[in-house]
Amino acid sequence: MQLKNTAERYGAIAKLFHWTIVALIIAQYILIERAHDLPQSLQKLKLYTYHKSVGITILALAVLRLLWRWANTVPPLPPTLRPVESVLARVTHVALYALIFAMPLSGWIMSNAENFPVSYFGWFTLPSLVAPDRSLGELMEETHELLFIALLSVALLHMAAALKHHFWLKDDVLRRMLPFTRPRTQPPAKENRQ
Repeated sequence: MQLKNTAERYGAIAKLFHWTIVALIIAQYILIERAHDLPQSLQKLKLYTYHKSVGITILALAVLRLLWRWANTVPPLPPTLRPVESVLARVTHVALYALIFAMPLSGWIMSNAENFPVSYFGWFTLPSLVAPDRSLGELMEETHELLFIALLSVALLHMAAALKHHFWLKDDVLRRMLPFTRPRTQPPAKENRQ
């Protein structure tokens, strides 16, 4: 199993960052939906605390993922893409990164503005980014919700493109990010000359 990216596919570390962040974003949605359905209680408070902690985990992983991306080769887009598709793919990736950073930061600011601390799984409390401010808290709550809708929309576009590549174009764009897969288009075997 290769750890680093190559020109043909992503390595194990890039895949681990990608799929861990995807799983944690899904977990975030489940946590907040469960919390919304509960009456005011210790259980509701606990779910909000987990939601904040997972959000901070996503933020930390996003920083590490971006550093890893800058330090490694990134497999190029297929040459068969039209110029508009290449631009859309790049814009989508930039938007995903921006939203993955903006979501936890907006939640952190919202909590601080509403005078709630952001504790990381009860191990330590993160510093406040802003002073308590009710109107800022309300604005950040709306912003956080809008950012989620934007993240969901861009992620669905990203998934649709990956599925189009896999099922319609039948290239390796999706397979190069899937764990435990090999490219469909294997390079020709080298002849054994002795």
